[in-house]
Amino acid sequence: MKKTLLALLAFLPTFAFAQVNTSSLADLVNPLMGSDSKPSLSNGNTYPAVALPWGMNTWTPQTGKMGSGWQYTYNADKIVGFKQTHQPSPWMNDYGQFSIFPETGKIKLEDTERASWFSHKAEVSKPYYYSVYLADYDITTEITPTERAASFRFTFPKSDSSHIVIDAFDKGSYIKIIPRENKIVGYSTRNSGAVPSNFKNYFVIYIDKPFTASAWHNKDVDEGKLEYTGDHAGAVISFKTNKGETVNLRVASSFISQEQAELNLKRELGNESFEATKQKAKTVWNNTLGRLKVEGGSVDQTRTFYSCLYRALFFPNRMYEFDGKNQIVHYSPYTGKVMPGYMFAGTGFWDTFRALYPFLNLVYPSMSKEMQEGLLNDYKEGGWLPEWSSPGYADIMVGNNSASVVAEAYLKGGRGYDIQTLYQALLHGANNTGPDATGRRGVEFYNSLGYVPYDVKINENAARTLEYAYDDFAIYKLGKALNRPASETELYRKRAMNYKNLFDPATGLMRGKNKDGKFQSPFNPFKWGDAFTEGNSWHYTWSVFHDVQGLINLMGGNQKFVNKLDSVFILPPVFDDSYYGQVIHEIREMQIAGMGQYAHGNQPIQHMVYLYNYAGQPWKTQQHVRDVMDKMYKPTPDGYCGDEDNGQTSAWYIFSSMGFYPVTPASDQYVLGAPLFKKITVTLENGKTIIINAANNSSTNRYVNSLNVNGKPYSLNWLGHSALLKGATLNFGMSAQPNKQKGTQPADAPYSLTNDK
Repeated sequence: MKKTLLALLAFLPTFAFAQVNTSSLADLVNPLMGSDSKPSLSNGNTYPAVALPWGMNTWTPQTGKMGSGWQYTYNADKIVGFKQTHQPSPWMNDYGQFSIFPETGKIKLEDTERASWFSHKAEVSKPYYYSVYLADYDITTEITPTERAASFRFTFPKSDSSHIVIDAFDKGSYIKIIPRENKIVGYSTRNSGAVPSNFKNYFVIYIDKPFTASAWHNKDVDEGKLEYTGDHAGAVISFKTNKGETVNLRVASSFISQEQAELNLKRELGNESFEATKQKAKTVWNNTLGRLKVEGGSVDQTRTFYSCLYRALFFPNRMYEFDGKNQIVHYSPYTGKVMPGYMFAGTGFWDTFRALYPFLNLVYPSMSKEMQEGLLNDYKEGGWLPEWSSPGYADIMVGNNSASVVAEAYLKGGRGYDIQTLYQALLHGANNTGPDATGRRGVEFYNSLGYVPYDVKINENAARTLEYAYDDFAIYKLGKALNRPASETELYRKRAMNYKNLFDPATGLMRGKNKDGKFQSPFNPFKWGDAFTEGNSWHYTWSVFHDVQGLINLMGGNQKFVNKLDSVFILPPVFDDSYYGQVIHEIREMQIAGMGQYAHGNQPIQHMVYLYNYAGQPWKTQQHVRDVMDKMYKPTPDGYCGDEDNGQTSAWYIFSSMGFYPVTPASDQYVLGAPLFKKITVTLENGKTIIINAANNSSTNRYVNSLNVNGKPYSLNWLGHSALLKGATLNFGMSAQPNKQKGTQPADAPYSLTNDK
C-alpha cells in the first residue's frame, strides 16, 4: 500500500515554495528584471542599479553609447563602461554621469572602440554588488556602493599594458591627474536639461597602485598632459599587472564641489576594504527590504516581490550631502547655489502619486518626511513644486499631482515640517500656470468653465481636467485638516466635481469638450493621446479616484458600472494611433498583453481593477488583480509589462500582494483585493506590525471567502490607514469560488466624495 501511495504521489503536481532567509533578502532580488527593453517595446526600461536605497549615486554597466538613455539593455553583448548614473528613465535620460573602464593592450578611448564582449553567464547582479567578466581583456570588474561613493575592484591578467580609462563624457568636462597621490579629479556637465548653467558633477578617484597617466580629449591622448578642460575630457592610467592581480579604486562625487566630493569619499569609504563596503551595503539592503517578509509563495513570486520592492526604493533619490560641519546641504537645481536642507530628484508625480508615495507613507514614513522637506526647498528655491524633477523642473507629463503627494503625506500622519508653506505652494500651483509643466496649464479655462477645453490648443486636455479634479480633492482634504476657512475648502471641493463636466452620457465615457460646451466630435474612444495622456478614453474614464460613487451614478448604477468595467477586458485591443503618427510602445504593450483594453503597462488604468469594490462585486477585483499579478510580472529581464516608472508599477505589485491598494491616495483608505502569499509581515517604523495571513492561499484559491481583522469578522471592502498603523492581524479565508454575498452592501463600499456629507 505504501509503495502504491508513493507511486501515486509521484504523479501529483508539485509546487515549490520559497524558504525566505531574512538575512539574505537582497539575494532574492533580480536587478536585471525589466532590462530587456527597447524604445518600441518596454519590458520595464530598467537598468541593473548598484546603489543603496534612495542613494545619491547609482552605478550601472553601460552597454549603450554615450548619451543614450538606453544605457543598459539585456540583449546587448558588449559593455563600454561602468557608469555613474542618476537616470530616472531612458525617456528622461541622464545627468551627473561619467564612466570607468579597464582594458589591456592598445589604449582604446572611444566607447564603441573599447567595448568588450560579455555574457550574462559571467555576470553577477545584486543590489549591493555587480561583477562581470570582460572577455576581450580577460578582466573581471566588481562594484559595490555607498550613498555617494563606490568601490571598484578589477582583476587583471598578466600584462605589460593594463589600463583604466576615465571618461568624463562630452558636452563639457574636466580632468586632472595627480600621480603623486594616485588620484584623479574632474567633473562632468553632461545633462538632459532642467539644470542651471553652472551644473557640474564633481568626482574624485583614488587608485591603490602607482601608474603612469595622461589626459585625453575627444579621441586623442595628450602624452604627459595631466589636466584638460574641454568638450570631452578623460584620463587613461597605465601599469603592469600580474595574472590575478587586483587593482582597487575608491570613487565619490558631489554636485557641490571638488572638496565636497573628497569629503563624501572620506566619510563614506575612508580606507575601508572592498569586502567591508560590500557587506555594509548588503546589510543596508537586507534591513530595508526586511521591513516586509513574505512567506508561502512560489520561488518566482517571492523573487518578483523583492525585485519590485528593490525598484520601489530608489526614486526620488537623495540629492543632498553633508558638509564639513555635518550639516545637510544641497546644490540647488533651481538657483545653482549651495543651500541648506534636503533635496530629492528623479521622479514624476504623474506616475508615482498613485502607489509609490502611498507605499512610502505606510512603510517608510521617515523617508517621506525628508521628501516633504525637500519639496519645501523646491518651492522656496524655484517658486513652484515640481511635477517631474530631473533634477530641476522637467517639461513633461500633465496634472498637478504634487497636490496629492503633499496632502497625502500630512493626512497620513506626516509631521515635523512646514506644512503651512507647502499648503500655500499647493494653492499657488492650483491657480497659476508655471514653467516646465509646473502649476496648471489651461487653469484659466479650468477655473472658469470647470474643464480644459479641447479646442483651445492645449493638448491632453481631458486628462488634465480629470487629474486637476482629483488634485483639487487633495487640496480640499488637506485644507480641512489644517482648519482652513470653509469658503476656501468648499471651493476646492466644488472643483473636485469638475470631472462630471467631461462625462458623455451617450457613450458612458469621458470625452473632450469644446469651449462652447459641446463635446468634441468625431469621438473615437480607442484614440490614444489627443484629449488624453498616453491612453484613450477607456483608460481615463476611471480617473475619478476620489468619487467613484459619483461616477457610478453618472453611469446609471452599480450594474451598468460593472458592465463598463467588464468591457475593458472584453473589448479587443484595437487602437487609433493617429495622434502620435506611430504605434508608441505603450500601445504595443496593451495590444500584446491579451487583456483587451486593459493597459497595465502604463499608469492611468492601474487602479481600475479595484473599482468593482465600489459597486458591490469585490470578487471581480480579486479575480483581475490575481490575473494581473500572474501574467504581467515575472522576476526576469522581460518581467514588467511596460515602463516600471520610478517605483510606481512595482509599488502596485507590492500593495496588491498584500491584498489592498490606495485607489484614493489622499484619503485614509486602502481598497481590498486578494493577497498573493500565505503570509506577509510588515514591520512599521513605530514598531507595530501588520500580519496578513492567507493560510489556504493558492493559484486556485484566489478569492476572498472571509476576512477577520484582529480576530473579528470584517465585511467592508476597505481598510483604514490609521487603523493599520496601530498594528493589525488580517486573516483572509481564501477559496476557489467567489463569495458573492461578501462586500455587496452599499455600506461596504470604500470612500467617495459624493457620500462625504
